[in-house]
Amino acid sequence: MTVPCLAQPAPAGDLENAIDELRARGLRLSASRRLVLEALFTAGRPATAEEIASGMYGRLPRCDLASVYRNLDTLEELGLVRHMHLGHGPGLYAPAARDDEYVACERCGRSEAVSRDVLSDVRAAVRAAVGYEARFNHFPLTGLCPSCKEKLDVRS
Repeated sequence: MTVPCLAQPAPAGDLENAIDELRARGLRLSASRRLVLEALFTAGRPATAEEIASGMYGRLPRCDLASVYRNLDTLEELGLVRHMHLGHGPGLYAPAARDDEYVACERCGRSEAVSRDVLSDVRAAVRAAVGYEARFNHFPLTGLCPSCKEKLDVRS
């Protein structure tokens, strides 16, 4: 099982703030590091390292995959990026400025970011039942999305 990085999210709501935060922490902005940050902030959704390395479907220049992984690791240690697993498949990366949690459909694979507030009652129920403090930002809360649920209800 992969373990999430527990670094506190850095307060970088956009690309320029992320660059400023990176420099404030004493790191230089290399071309590949900028490319990784730019890809994550322009994607509008969590992205794989492979998507970033391939240029985000032609929107950005290509980059070496090993370099992308090294930069993602560094950015995650700084709290600028976080990774997650939204079902089967490769890890996904996103800017860490927002502390969204995720729900994912176990049938079609669709995932959706939700505010931490939306799942506060679920976290409280888990805490009351077993004492764990549940988080849904590394692994999502899974179930059926409204569309898949409707399709199953129609068949019944």
